[in-house]
Amino acid sequence: MLTNILTMLFGLFVLLSLVLAFFGTFIKITREYQRLVIFRLGRCIGAKGPGLVLLLPFIDRPVWVDLREQYLEVPHQTCITKDNAPISVDFLIYWKVVGPVDSVIKVGNFAGASQGISTTTLRAVIGDISLDDVLAKREHINQILRVKLDEITERWGVKVTAVEIREILPPREVQEAMTRQMTAERNRRAVVLESEGKREATIKIAEGDKRSAILRAEGARQAAILRAEGYALALEKIYAAAKTIDAKTMSLQYLEALKEVGNSPSTKFILPMELTGLLKPFVGHLGEAAAVGEDVA
Repeated sequence: MLTNILTMLFGLFVLLSLVLAFFGTFIKITREYQRLVIFRLGRCIGAKGPGLVLLLPFIDRPVWVDLREQYLEVPHQTCITKDNAPISVDFLIYWKVVGPVDSVIKVGNFAGASQGISTTTLRAVIGDISLDDVLAKREHINQILRVKLDEITERWGVKVTAVEIREILPPREVQEAMTRQMTAERNRRAVVLESEGKREATIKIAEGDKRSAILRAEGARQAAILRAEGYALALEKIYAAAKTIDAKTMSLQYLEALKEVGNSPSTKFILPMELTGLLKPFVGHLGEAAAVGEDVA
């Protein structure tokens, strides 16, 4: 009895497996990033998905297509530049399927075809550029490669989204020359910076001296102006005081001067010709004083 039950369960299990396998041949569930290209009796009837896709058993044959962005690594390729310098270049190609049917029907091995096309395109692009431009214009080369590859892969239903060069290896002799050139350029920049620093320092010192000289000249000018103003004020005061002195006072000053001259040990005296004219007022004053005395007597 138990043996019969086990045999029956085993038979049910086998039958259920066969049913699931049968239904699995014509019921497919595709994800959002997947498509099924259906071939019915050898003829392509289009792409299906996403979601539930029903197939005719033994008649429809599906081909899975991934719509996510992929990348293809192209190993080091030796190329000759426009100036006949051999260089080694490796890069990455980023691509995605935009036409699932064309990607299945029009190309058998997209990875191999893309690698071959990218290699020949890279050599053609590098052959039109000199070595210095290859090393300096990597982004420009990436753009050219992307455009050229996209023109070719477009008919395969594939879009090349980006091309990125990872490494460019020039010959050893070129690398050594670049190292020497870089060292010479840095030395040149150091010398230029040092000379510019000295020039700026000299200019600063000259400007400082100029400002100091201007300040000294301005100080001397102000001092001269103040001295001149002092002299003018003194002369004005002397002139104002001189206007208050009368002829008698001046005559007395002349007599005092003659007295000092007479007391000097000199034996020769130099008297101005105008002395008599200077003494006339004094003689007149003496005559007036004598007349007054006689009248009093």
